[in-house]
Order: sequence, then structure tokens, then C-alpha cells
Amino acid sequence: MQLTGELLIAGAARRGAGAPFQALDAATNEPIAQPVFHSALTADVDAACELADEAFDLYRGLPAEKRAQFLDDCAARIEALGEPLIERAMAESGLPRARLEGERARAANQLRMFAALVRSGDALDARIEPALPERQPPRTDLRFWRIGVGPVAVFGASNFPLAFSVAGGDTASALAAGCPVVVKAHPAHPGTSELVGRAIQEAVAAAGLPAGVFALLFDAGHEVGGALVQHPAIRAVGFTGSRAGGLALVRLAAARAEPIPVYAEMSSVNPNLLLPGALAARGETLAREFVASATLGCGQFCTNPGLMLGLAGAGFDAFAANAAREFSAAPAGIMLAAGILRAYERGIERLMQHPKVMTLARGAAAPGRAQAALLRVSASDLLADPTLGEEVFGPSSVLVECANEVELRAVLRKIEGQLTITLHMEAIDAELVHTLLPLIERKAGRVLANGFPTGVEVCDAMVHGGPFPATSDGRSTSVGTAAIERFLRPVCYQNLADGLLPDALRDANPLNMRRRFAGKPETPRAS
Repeated sequence: MQLTGELLIAGAARRGAGAPFQALDAATNEPIAQPVFHSALTADVDAACELADEAFDLYRGLPAEKRAQFLDDCAARIEALGEPLIERAMAESGLPRARLEGERARAANQLRMFAALVRSGDALDARIEPALPERQPPRTDLRFWRIGVGPVAVFGASNFPLAFSVAGGDTASALAAGCPVVVKAHPAHPGTSELVGRAIQEAVAAAGLPAGVFALLFDAGHEVGGALVQHPAIRAVGFTGSRAGGLALVRLAAARAEPIPVYAEMSSVNPNLLLPGALAARGETLAREFVASATLGCGQFCTNPGLMLGLAGAGFDAFAANAAREFSAAPAGIMLAAGILRAYERGIERLMQHPKVMTLARGAAAPGRAQAALLRVSASDLLADPTLGEEVFGPSSVLVECANEVELRAVLRKIEGQLTITLHMEAIDAELVHTLLPLIERKAGRVLANGFPTGVEVCDAMVHGGPFPATSDGRSTSVGTAAIERFLRPVCYQNLADGLLPDALRDANPLNMRRRFAGKPETPRAS
């Protein structure tokens, strides 16, 4: 598939008239010669959004099987891109082949997962409360289901150029909900984005869908993103990135004449609690596994373990010494983009210059590469200056020494909302864990025991979200089948004739769906 650097709108490719830019090789920071990409203009945003709005009713009204087949075809076409997709993503992101091949599989698998969800009808959450004319007062017939909210704007993420980008979880869940999608490609991997975007565009055409179901826009700056969020046709936003970027979109969406939700995954340091029994039983192993997790992918995971909390004592000191030794051996790593590297270096320098922070170890150094860093601070100093616990995106972590259990609880009360909180524990720690869990549940979207949080399983039971600032809406997840709920809204029909109702709510249950009838599960007919 030939890259052209063109925008994908209305089922066709057309050259943008905005500022030109080129992709940069993440390893060398040199331009990748071909192609030159051109930013969209406001007119392009208008065209993409208006076509998406025109396509919405037709697309959401498709039979479930046709929408599911479309999602399956998107997955197959992305897989069929083959080696050129992996090679381009490697150049633009600096990520290794194995990681990107895994990401491609994840992107395809989550499209198929949502196709299965669409076929099941479960996300529609159909409920029927029949009329009770003899009751006093009488009750009329009431029927409930969920429909798509309308066109969705999706922002590609820098750190997952496949699984959280053009065809990532936000796009997959929005399309599954019956919502057309307009994607703003991340400028750090535009070639990767175009390849995947063209695959989706081909799937739209092959399924005979309205061309406005999908569009891909490029921009060297932030103007397109701002225009997209403010366009009246857009009904929701999916974003993965920095806190500053996410909050900027939240403000724009809230300032609209008709505000819309922004589902932004933004900032998390994913605290790990090193409980005494675990440190005593396997402290050295924990140190080794911790450093592997913290430096995996050059620390560029949203679930990177950025805070390690433990109780003062010989076990914690031994863990710190072992972790420092492992960190010192960490190689310098390639970051996703030069701007991300600069932000990482500023963040580490800020911490290292703080009088209350001790630098335990630095990894190997190399020009244009990220140098791993392990730092240590007391819980009392962290409580006095919460900025010591803020996210530094990259291969670093901060050890937090708590004087006692009271101070550990104080830190858990003080920290911000998180994607994950992890308990490293043995049976002897169970009583302490019971007292900590209520605090942890209030702060995290996912609670782990005896594992590290890097790596997110795509399945029904996963939550990849959490209280602010982990996400802008702590009731949501961006991974797993529950991600579709962000792009659905409930509709109730009162006393509507059976022939006017959607198939999912008709008396005969022609779709043979699982529904609730009069407050009880309605068993589908045996196939």
C-alpha cells in the first residue's frame, strides 16, 4: 500500500492544504523522506464531521451481523498490511518488532471482540416492563435500550501506535456502538496511521457503508484537534495522552453551546505496595521484576510502576539496594519522540534537584536516549510536597519510605486517582491488606496482587480507567467490552406500538436476544 500523506475523507484521499510536515525516525530524529504529510484545515474538519453526522442514522440502523462483519473485516485488513506496517511503525516509534507485532494482534483481537459483542446484543441492555392496567395507578408499557451517541472524535496515542491509535480501542468501541469515527492521527506516527486508516476505509467501502463512517485527519499542531472537539456534529471524544492535552480538550468540550463528554486517559503513577511479608519472602526477586516492569518499553506505558511504597526497615532497604543495582544496568532507551524525551529529562532533573529526593541509581547514558532513573523519598516529604509523586513519563520510579502503617495510609489518602494500584503480599500481610483495600478501591480502576501492572488484558472483565486524573471520567474504561458504554446512551419508549419499536424491543424478540422482562432475565429461544 503506497503512502501519500493525504487526508482520508468521504471514502477518498485528498491532500490537505495546511502546514506540511514529515514523520521523524524515533532513533535518529531525522525526517523520514516519504511522504510529506499535509495538515487539515477547518473546511476538512467540517467535511469529515458533517459526513459522519449524515452517516450516523444509516450506520447505527444496520443489522447487528452486518456491523459485526465490518469490524471483523477491519481486523483482517489490518493484519493483511503485513510487514510494511510493522517496519513503518518501528521507524516512527522506536518500538521493537515483537512489541509492535503484539500490538497489531491486540488491535485486531479487540475489533473481533467488539464484533462478538455486537452479535450478542448484550451492550444494548434491552429491558421491558409490560403495562399494568389493573394496578393503581396504572402503569403504561415501558421499553429501554441503548443507542450510539453520534459521531465520535478519536485522538491517536503516541505510546501505542496500533492498539490505542487509528484502529485502537476507542475507535473499535465507537464503531461497535454504531457511531461514525473521525480520527485525528498522532503526528509522531502519521505513516502508521495512514496505513491503518486506509485499511479501515477499504473495509467501509467493501461493506457498502456510508463513506462518512470513518475519516482520518492529519495536523502538525493542535488546531485540528481543537476544531474537531468543538464541531457541533461530534458527540463524544476518546483521548489517550498527557494530562495537559486531555484537560485542554475537556475545557473545549465543556465550553461548547452543547457540552459533550471527553473520555481522556491522562496520568497515573500506578503505586505498588511492598508489604513486609512479601519483602521478607522474595524481596530480591521483586526488585528484579520491578525494574523490568519500570524500564519495559523505555518506561512508556501508562501503567508504568512510578511509585513503590514500603514500610521502613531492613527489608525495604535491601529492596532499594537491589533495585538500584538493577537500574544501574538498564540500557539507554529510545523514546517515542524527541519532545517526549525532553519532557522526561526535565521531569527527572526537577526531582533530582529537589533537596528531599535521593538519587539511588542512573542507567546507562547515550546521546538522544533516555537514561533510567531510580529515586527515593520519605513519605513525610511526599505528603508535604505532592509534586514529588507526579508522573514522569519514561524509565523511572520513586521509592517511598513510610515510617509506619499510619503513614502508608496517609499516602494512600493523599495520592491522586490511578489506573492501577498493586499489592505485593504474602499470607502474613492479609490483615494489613484488609485495612488498606477500602482506601485502594477509592483510588484505582484496577487492583492487582503479586504482579506488575504493565500489560493490559483485553477482555470482558478489564478496567483501564480510574478516578481523576487517571481519566477524566472515573466511571469509564478504555479497554475491554465495557468501553462501548462510553458511546451509548439510554432511550426509553413509552406505550409505543409494537410495529414501531426497534427489533430488540418487540414482543416476539425477533433477534432472540437476552433481555430483562418484568424485572427478570428473559431466556432466548434455543437455536
